Amino acid sequence: MLDFLDRLTNLTSIIDILIVSIIFYWLLGVIRGTRAVQLLRGVGIVLALFFLLSSLLELQTLSWLLNSIQTALFVAIPVLFQPELRRALENLGRTQDLFGVRSQFARTNPSELLETINRVARAAQQLSQQGIGALMVIERETGLQEYADRGVILDSRLAVPLLLNIFYPNSPLHDMAVILRNNRILAANVVLPLSEDVIGQRRYGTRHRAAKGITEQSDAIAIVVSEETGAISLVNDGRMVSYLNEARLRQLLAGLLRVTIEENGK
Repeated sequence: MLDFLDRLTNLTSIIDILIVSIIFYWLLGVIRGTRAVQLLRGVGIVLALFFLLSSLLELQTLSWLLNSIQTALFVAIPVLFQPELRRALENLGRTQDLFGVRSQFARTNPSELLETINRVARAAQQLSQQGIGALMVIERETGLQEYADRGVILDSRLAVPLLLNIFYPNSPLHDMAVILRNNRILAANVVLPLSEDVIGQRRYGTRHRAAKGITEQSDAIAIVVSEETGAISLVNDGRMVSYLNEARLRQLLAGLLRVTIEENGK
């Protein structure tokens, strides 16, 4: 009996360690490639330095401060890592067929997605040729209604001439972004969150920062047309690919939206 209990205890310990390891692995995957990595490294260095000094020199006040910091971290961590925690929970909520419930995007007809891809790519190319700046955001699993409500609700069928008219300079809706849902224009003149990632050789303008910001906080895809250079960029998960033409943009969108493009598709 005692041998059985010992084996059961060992098995429980193994399961316990395995679950904790999976949780830490998942959390590291969530913050990988984000600013949270540098923040976590900085916190770790400070705590390690405090611990070494308090242990080696037996500094009682510093030890008390270290204990206080450890207690405060339980409150500070959700605040410091709020964007990463939000993204992690959204990733869980995006799982298709979870409890038999599928999102509206998952139920979208592939032909409608293909129509959206072709028209967005064609509009981006024409806007680029005319030197007109634009920002188009394609909604996927994460709903963007809260951002759409800040703009002008259109809920109109997606069409290239309509997109060109929206972004035409000095038109009432040309500024800010357009949100696309399936094959419809949900809203225009939408204000999006700006990315705080401004580190690097390239200095991004407001449109590009907004494209990075919305894709960092959701699984949306953003297409940006630069007003200064006419360059077409695609942003997904905060990562940007620039200097695209119509055909290349169509291919990237098809890959991200998991749609097969016909060779003669226009």
